[in-house]
Amino acid sequence: MGIGWKEVDVLRGATEDDVNLMLSWRNQETNRQVSKNSHEITAEEHAAWWSRVRTDPNRRVLVYVRDGRPCGVVTFFELRLDGPRTGSWGFYLDADGLAERGETLPAWLEVMRAAVDHAFDELRLDRLDGEVLADNTVVRQMNRRFRFVEGIPEMQVHDGREITVVPVSLDRENRRRR
Repeated sequence: MGIGWKEVDVLRGATEDDVNLMLSWRNQETNRQVSKNSHEITAEEHAAWWSRVRTDPNRRVLVYVRDGRPCGVVTFFELRLDGPRTGSWGFYLDADGLAERGETLPAWLEVMRAAVDHAFDELRLDRLDGEVLADNTVVRQMNRRFRFVEGIPEMQVHDGREITVVPVSLDRENRRRR
């Protein structure tokens, strides 16, 4: 049986009620290993972040809901909605909870599809940008499946470690349609 889109899976705006869940997911080891910033985020850091992003007109923070249960976060940032409409994005899932339920792969496919749809259908972007760590081959393969194109890798230093970051982008006309 194939993995299909369910109408009950949604992206909705994050609220104050989601703040603690978002922090717990972001601090899961699985998520920290594939993020530029790999340190454990404190409650104070997270509260300061939430205070900045919740009213920033160039950002959107959305919660991914699967089968009625919040289980991920999609962020859109650096939104430029005049002229060429562009923005960047990232996401993370409740890796531990989804793994326990055996739902990691279907949720991953669904949240990526929902985020791409949101970027092009709701935000009406012309191009969606992102980045991935060079050694995260699984995400790089998934990005290619969704037709993201990789740019030139760049060495960066975050949390005292050298990492190679690969920029990715997807133009509206290259997007895979359901």
